[in-house]
Amino acid sequence: MLRKIPQLCILLLNCILFSCRPSGNTDVDWAVYGGNKAGTRYSPLKEIDTSNVAGLTVAWAYHTNDADTVGKSQIQCNPLVINGVLYGISPRQKVFALNAATGELLWSFDPLHQTGMDAGMMGMNNMRGLAYWTDNKSARLLFTSGSYLHCLDASTGKIIPSFGDQGKVDLHNGFAREVSDLYITSTSPGVVFKDLLILGSRVDEGPNAAPGDIRAFNILTGKLQWSFHTIPHPGEPGYETWADPEAYKHIGGANCWSGFTLDEERETVFAATGSASYDFYGGMRKGANLFADCILALDANTGKRKWHFQQIHHDIWDKDLPSPPALITVTHNGKKIPAVAQATKTGYVYVLNRETGEPLFEVKEDTVPHISTLAGEQVSPTQPRPVLPKPFVRQVFNDSDINRFLPQREQDSIRQVLQEVGHGHMFLPPSERGTIIMPGFDGGAEWGGQAFDEATGLFYVNANELPWILKMLPAKPAETRSETNLQAGKRLYATHCMVCHGSDLKGGGNYPSLTDVASRYSVKAFNELLLGGRRMMPAFTLLKQEERDALASFILKQEQQQKMQYKGPRPAPNPYLQMPYMGNGYIKFLSPGGAPAINPPWGTLSAINLNTGQTAWQIPLGEDSTLKKAGIISGTENYGGPVVTAGGLLFIAATADSKFRAFNKLTGKLLWETDLPACGFATPAIYRVRNRQYIVIACGGGKLGKKSGDTYLAFALP
Repeated sequence: MLRKIPQLCILLLNCILFSCRPSGNTDVDWAVYGGNKAGTRYSPLKEIDTSNVAGLTVAWAYHTNDADTVGKSQIQCNPLVINGVLYGISPRQKVFALNAATGELLWSFDPLHQTGMDAGMMGMNNMRGLAYWTDNKSARLLFTSGSYLHCLDASTGKIIPSFGDQGKVDLHNGFAREVSDLYITSTSPGVVFKDLLILGSRVDEGPNAAPGDIRAFNILTGKLQWSFHTIPHPGEPGYETWADPEAYKHIGGANCWSGFTLDEERETVFAATGSASYDFYGGMRKGANLFADCILALDANTGKRKWHFQQIHHDIWDKDLPSPPALITVTHNGKKIPAVAQATKTGYVYVLNRETGEPLFEVKEDTVPHISTLAGEQVSPTQPRPVLPKPFVRQVFNDSDINRFLPQREQDSIRQVLQEVGHGHMFLPPSERGTIIMPGFDGGAEWGGQAFDEATGLFYVNANELPWILKMLPAKPAETRSETNLQAGKRLYATHCMVCHGSDLKGGGNYPSLTDVASRYSVKAFNELLLGGRRMMPAFTLLKQEERDALASFILKQEQQQKMQYKGPRPAPNPYLQMPYMGNGYIKFLSPGGAPAINPPWGTLSAINLNTGQTAWQIPLGEDSTLKKAGIISGTENYGGPVVTAGGLLFIAATADSKFRAFNKLTGKLLWETDLPACGFATPAIYRVRNRQYIVIACGGGKLGKKSGDTYLAFALP
């Protein structure tokens, strides 16, 4: 790690940065998650352009020195750069400030050791960024670690004790129902409006999920100012779209986990929500389920709904909206129109009038397969489809799409699976037979978000193009007789863990295998993991000690403990939580040898003209080393987003091949690429300080089985 500057020097530097900046200063900040409150990931800088980008070199590197290589830690942070200071987050949730010109450490804050709370209280979720507030006299940073919203002095990194309870607010507080034992955090930062921080949440993926209320907290005091119920209460708009009048008391999810955009002039905040729980079975939540899977426009002062647009009715495919809607201006029918543009996991882009929510391009309600074989399920008979723009990814997987680069025996194996499971339509209902999910659970578009260039009307989105398989398994009724720890452990696993780690414990997608956990975790460490959670895994604080012991006996293969009688609590009957079916996990459709079952490209980068709705260009994003030798640019899975500049460039890392690239934004031509020390599964930040333009990317790796990293890497011209 670079040398830490003494506290006296920090105070002097802050004096220079905040109070003594020359009137001719030409610094350009990256002051908001995604670059600006419009969420367009656009930089007006053009010192680096198409003619000189090939000359980029490393300007500085900062190592956090806390990567968890065994636990596959990540850095998904899009850092802030304000007044010459870069604010970032480490793999283990440390917040730090750097000199943005040199990468030298100014201060560091460790929420695990500087808040008086233990790891079980904090959790270890991924944090994608921070929020910054200032009244031009002082400045504050706000971020979430575990289930707590924290507030720091931006100049010193010290806790502000007047905020909430000694600098923190418990996100379990302020709900209309009891959620103290449920998982609640926020992986994306909130957005600042006046003295409010508007914040969403990440909640459990299973049946026992907290509601996804959108909330605004006073930045000076930490007090809750308003809430918007994404699962409406009686008398609220949308309540009638839930067939069961008691659903709001029990159903969770419909949460805004990806962050927000803000139109300050119209005092409107825009949110994109996820699916209601449980993700894959909706028999306990019949109806269209507003405001799940919606683009929402809310009054930023009060949280009152202005308009909404639902992109999936009664979602049973986990097609939650993955990023905040971009606030853009387009030329439509000869007129300049303020709009919002939303890229989706399904591969659609919705372009809506920002003031009314009306689509600018026609949206049809298509009839879809809606006869479910699962008892109690009622599938929506129609789903919306924009006529333009056309989908930016493939939406079905058939025999003709089988990966032609595989040996014939592996192609035959894939063909056999296709004969056994349902496929051929994006909205086939989940079934016990099995269903191809295409695009997969990770998109289409993902949480990295989209970029927009108003000068050209081009909208840029990177995407995944891999099929996954969902198979629903009948749930066993709750045991009423005496159980062994093994029996109870299997029951608890099916209820709480199988949805992510699969019926065979082998995991899938972003969820690791548990088959070898016994070699890596002691009983004590396993208990700490259950209580604290880690990244994608929620904390299971609702489980009693006896339940955790039973679960440990099953997963850690403790034969003696498995034979002992289970003495813990029996599940109380709750028809909203006892699902008759559960998914078998997040399973990618791969060949027997582990290659994607589908033909490349497996990852793409598209430019779509939102003035016309037409695709300007599309290219594979990323390279598979084996296919590259044969001259095939395959694309790879990608996580993180693009940034577009006035200099004619589009920068993106995101790929599984650990590269950082710059493209000509008008043509998609590759102009520059470099190897990173670990995959840059994050979105770059672009800024200028001391008359020099920089591009910085967090290199955290960790996903897709890639090595974990600890580096923030900044590039500039020599």
